[in-house]
Amino acid sequence: MEVRRLFDFIYYQAANHPMEKAISYKNDGQWIHFSTQDIITKANQLSRGLLKLGVKKGDKIAIAVYQNRTEWVIADIAIGQIGAVTVPVYPTISAKDYTYIFNNAEVRYAFVGKHDLAAKVQEAQKSVPSLEAVFAFDLTDGTPFWETLFETDDQSQVEVEQIKAGIETDDLATLIYTSGTTGNPKGVMLSHNNIISNVVSMIPHLEPKTGETTLSFLPICHVFERNVTYSYIYNGCSVYQTSHLELVGPEGDLMTIKPHYFTTVPRLLEKIYESIYNKGLALEGPQKEFFFWALSLADGFEFDKELTEKEKEDLAKADTHVFSKWRAAFGGNLKAMAVGAAPCPKHLVKVFSTAGIRIREGYGLTETAPTLTINSVQKHRSKVGTVGSLVPEVEVSLDIDGSFGPDEGEILAAGPNIMLGYYKNPEATAEVIFEKDGKRWFRTGDVGKLVTNAAGVEFVQITDRKKELLKTSGGKYVAPSPIEATLKEDFLVEQVMVVGEKRKFISAIILPAPEALQEWAKRAGIEANDLAALCKNEQVVAKFQDIVAKVNSGLGHTSSIKKFTLLADTWEFVKTDGSDPELTPTMKPKRRVIRKKYKAEIDAMYSNM
Repeated sequence: MEVRRLFDFIYYQAANHPMEKAISYKNDGQWIHFSTQDIITKANQLSRGLLKLGVKKGDKIAIAVYQNRTEWVIADIAIGQIGAVTVPVYPTISAKDYTYIFNNAEVRYAFVGKHDLAAKVQEAQKSVPSLEAVFAFDLTDGTPFWETLFETDDQSQVEVEQIKAGIETDDLATLIYTSGTTGNPKGVMLSHNNIISNVVSMIPHLEPKTGETTLSFLPICHVFERNVTYSYIYNGCSVYQTSHLELVGPEGDLMTIKPHYFTTVPRLLEKIYESIYNKGLALEGPQKEFFFWALSLADGFEFDKELTEKEKEDLAKADTHVFSKWRAAFGGNLKAMAVGAAPCPKHLVKVFSTAGIRIREGYGLTETAPTLTINSVQKHRSKVGTVGSLVPEVEVSLDIDGSFGPDEGEILAAGPNIMLGYYKNPEATAEVIFEKDGKRWFRTGDVGKLVTNAAGVEFVQITDRKKELLKTSGGKYVAPSPIEATLKEDFLVEQVMVVGEKRKFISAIILPAPEALQEWAKRAGIEANDLAALCKNEQVVAKFQDIVAKVNSGLGHTSSIKKFTLLADTWEFVKTDGSDPELTPTMKPKRRVIRKKYKAEIDAMYSNM
């Protein structure tokens, strides 16, 4: 059968790869398994129940969960196959944010997971006239259980099938609100075909194969993880949904599930590598020397590189004594990880790939459903330092106007995956969508350039966000993201934000990695354990000056960091006190919030100038 609508994926699996453990998730420490048929049966029961409730084609239904779970997938299928529209929302946003999104989308019903979600959504409901009811995926006081909606009498299934038959591939399937670093989020309208074209075209470029096991812990409300989940279903892979907090350790999900593949974000990889690196530092004598020799082999890594006999021998030796232990800690079966949502430092791509765990970095946006480029499993289609080559059916061009570096321009994209537009916001849509030569082009807002490898394959390199470029008082443009990414390659740096808009020079706010800094201080004979005290210690400041100087050595005079401030603080994507978080749910810095929070510290770096 052909997959034309999102809900077709599960029926495609039933026809081609029916599974006893199609999707499983962890609930209170216990795995709950759903077969392909379980998912279809429950989705149909919910579809019939929603029709009985009066849900019509085009109605908006929201879903919010803290941890990925099969009920999310079931609800998504049930909503879609009666022509309604899924509105996935992050669990970490405030009741105020829910109020805005639900009013803008005119949400009629909402499904929620555990903890405070029911309370937050019900608080928002007071100011959302369209929101008729909230249903919980778990039995709880005060919120109706979602299974009370299930219509077990299948006589009304005829109506569901009639509605399904009338749903077109270009119909609106989902409304996803961007997390945005400023202002209210915009509702991205994606059709069934926007997402399906992206999912199906990606299959030949990713590692997972039929019958293999995958882990899913990135938020499924984000289009990246949602699309990957559809690809797992399409491919006939077993999906285990869990939390990133339960991955590591002898009893962690990596060891118990032994996945072949999962998706992640660079920050988690950085944490894992930091832990590995610190263990290496704790070694002594020949063991320590051998460990860091093994790491040094990653310096020369390139995808598809033909190794010399000496390089093969060295790698085999390093694998036996070092890298095989890394793979064992990941369960022993892991072949690759797809990385997205933020730039992945080159040293992470090199070191994990050298260890036999390929890093497949990709690039895209919610508005592009999402993938535009990917470092593919196919030969000659991966290149370190890039976000990959183009996904089939996607076109990319650069708007080069001289505002950026040599051969750099804003990335423009066209293809079947480009969004329908922003919901109820034609002005914002017109700012990013334009037609040329009969094609709809999307302005990504990202600056980049095109590079080729030895085989002549073209790749995309991202250099910065157009809106995040800094313009110094001298009129020079500086791209902060590459500088920040390079600084964060050092294991002592937890977070960093470069500043300098309308200033004479570039400076940086740096948050040290607490555990790594305390371990370094201990080895350096510094007795202070308090992070704030360490940030003021002369030896520590000198160490970070060395880190900054190393980064500056690869930068031009205008882009070099002249001053920095070390702060004992933590940036979060949700604040329990209701204040503005410093990070978006996808872990990007909210620059306006950070500049406001540290205005005094920033001003101090420019005083007496």
